[in-house]
Amino acid sequence: MAVAIAVTRERRDGETRCAVTPDTVRKLISMGATVTVEAGTGTASSLPDADYVAAGATVAKDTKAVLSGADIVLKVRGPTAQETSALKPGAIVVALLDAYRDKETVTALAGANTTAFAMEFVPRISRAQVMDALSSQANLAGYRAVIEGAYAYGKGFPMMMTAAGTVAPAKVFIMGVGVAGLQAIATARRLGAVVTATDVRPATKEQVESLGAKFLAVEDEEFKNAQTAGGYAKPMSPEYQAKQAALTGEHIKKQDIVITTALIPGRAAPVLVTAAQVATMKPGSVLIDLAVEAGGNVEGARVGEVVTTANGVSIVGWANLPGRIAADASALYAKNLVAFVGLMIKDGALAVDLEDEILKASVVTHGGSVVHEGVKG
Repeated sequence: MAVAIAVTRERRDGETRCAVTPDTVRKLISMGATVTVEAGTGTASSLPDADYVAAGATVAKDTKAVLSGADIVLKVRGPTAQETSALKPGAIVVALLDAYRDKETVTALAGANTTAFAMEFVPRISRAQVMDALSSQANLAGYRAVIEGAYAYGKGFPMMMTAAGTVAPAKVFIMGVGVAGLQAIATARRLGAVVTATDVRPATKEQVESLGAKFLAVEDEEFKNAQTAGGYAKPMSPEYQAKQAALTGEHIKKQDIVITTALIPGRAAPVLVTAAQVATMKPGSVLIDLAVEAGGNVEGARVGEVVTTANGVSIVGWANLPGRIAADASALYAKNLVAFVGLMIKDGALAVDLEDEILKASVVTHGGSVVHEGVKG
């Protein structure tokens, strides 16, 4: 029998993305799968049910019926308790599980005897690039952060010379130069801002300068060894943090928009901008905190809110920035999932090899237990 793939609409607060598009439905069917989509799955991404039907999917209104016979369930966020209870034993769940923080969902998936894969754990190796959901979503988050900053900022971005006078360009400072940071730099530059950026990883300096921005960092010996083999930033010593804070603190005073993007897997987001530094900024300045859901890089940021400080600075803490550009975010994420599912379907049948380096790195629950070492710890 064909592999049965099911997709339900997202039920987590504020989630507008979906896990399949009509285009990826066709690709999944071409692998030998059947696809059942819950009614309304793509509505927030401007994808009507009729488009899924035209692509060959079955659209159903009964959530339990969608899930009960599924071999593979594709989601953006982890399934709710009600969805998990409807899964058949041994079902495969693939989603951005937020596994380090959402222990309740992970425990429920283990208890339901599912094999659950976390897309955030896909290793950053060459053959997994097309499955790298963190990068596809971070790219859009970086773009959207600049758009949100431009909206919240009460002035123009580019230099404009008019008969009535000259409008100075906005000064934008990007803190954290991963995928999101690089896209933020590129977007702010396209809008005409003067852009500077900082990161503790030495390899990012050349990337920043290649985009036409200026790099800012304390470039000592610790800085030269501040990157893991996987490309992530290492936690820095208190001494380095103090030196970097002094340098960036003086720089922040002069900025119009500051965008922070720093995340460390499995840990709370590091505080990059203190309340004291925010207090030095000019009225009308804006901070966009992309790490607010992980504790925040900006002291005083609150999830889902715009906080206006006593000195007139706006701290924007929107959650799920990719979800604010849902159509594109869904399209990219759905393609990540198709590539990932392709590892588990061979000749139209399920063939899950948990020794495959990608599957092994990303599996969280299997056989009734939590099996990911990082999540167990």
